Amino acid sequence: MRAKDRLGQRGERLAEEYLRTAGAAILDRNWRCRDGELDIVASEGGTLVAVEVKARRSWDYGHPFEAVDAAKLGRLVRLLAAWAEGHGLRARARRVDVIAVTGRDGEAARIEHLRGVA
Repeated sequence: MRAKDRLGQRGERLAEEYLRTAGAAILDRNWRCRDGELDIVASEGGTLVAVEVKARRSWDYGHPFEAVDAAKLGRLVRLLAAWAEGHGLRARARRVDVIAVTGRDGEAARIEHLRGVA
């Protein structure tokens, strides 16, 4: 497995643990359709949440949040709508969050969570 893939998996695992600790229920991981992928789908207080996880070893190339632009947010909104439709949860409130996980292997990770970016 490539180092980039291991980093991404570590980031998603840490983000999932963080969300569970915060009281969210994890409904799906790495859900894919022809239009893209949702890293994590969660439920928090009756709201469906698509969580985009960005993992980096450092900020050498900018903050991880900078990798999520308007086009990416629009795609995440559409993907969450498709996920909800496919699971019969059309009428539920929805939002998109982004979690940044930074730190090298063997170091404590820093987790930052932006709620409701879309």
